[in-house]
Amino acid sequence: MNSVFFIFEIIGVIAFALSGATVAIKSKMDIFGVATLGLTTAVGGGVIRDLLLGVSPPSMLSNPLPALLAIFVSIITFLPFLQRLIFEKNKLTAHLILFADSIGLGVFTIIGVNTVFTSVESPNIFICAILGVITGVGGGVLRDVMSKNKPYIFVKHFYASASLIGAIVYSLIHPYFNPIISSLICIVLIIILRMLAARYHWKLPKANYTNHNG
Repeated sequence: MNSVFFIFEIIGVIAFALSGATVAIKSKMDIFGVATLGLTTAVGGGVIRDLLLGVSPPSMLSNPLPALLAIFVSIITFLPFLQRLIFEKNKLTAHLILFADSIGLGVFTIIGVNTVFTSVESPNIFICAILGVITGVGGGVLRDVMSKNKPYIFVKHFYASASLIGAIVYSLIHPYFNPIISSLICIVLIIILRMLAARYHWKLPKANYTNHNG
């Protein structure tokens, strides 16, 4: 069981490190900035989750392999030929990056909820959902703040909502199904929701208020 979740985590780390490194390169950061933003995106949500759960030291420090992998992936992304591949206006590349980010969101959301089940006695759906979403999107929020961008989850498509739905579904079905099966179902659900949201431009309602006194 632990080995399966470890494989999930490695997939998520690679996907989110790529996402963070890409934003850093777009922001014209140096290689240290690229590595830092890739690392932050990959493990930031998990660190926040562990701090809220009182896990000390956070899993990033007690098990540094995911963090080292995130740094490695970020540095590789910095290579010029990979930058050309990522940033050239190619629909296939854009779809691959979207798919990788969706995988990361699904994987880390479910890892977050599973961590609650293993760390908290008789957890309720609320704590599972909140910490699942924090694990899934927390690193991305830190990435956007550090790169001076408006957090992606507040303005783009159906992002945090997909994570929330997946976390709630996992919390509901986890007691009744094999954890691996439950995880796969919910990871796939989150990926499908993200891909559909990007394809059909699903967005949550926004306020249309305009201040006419300014």
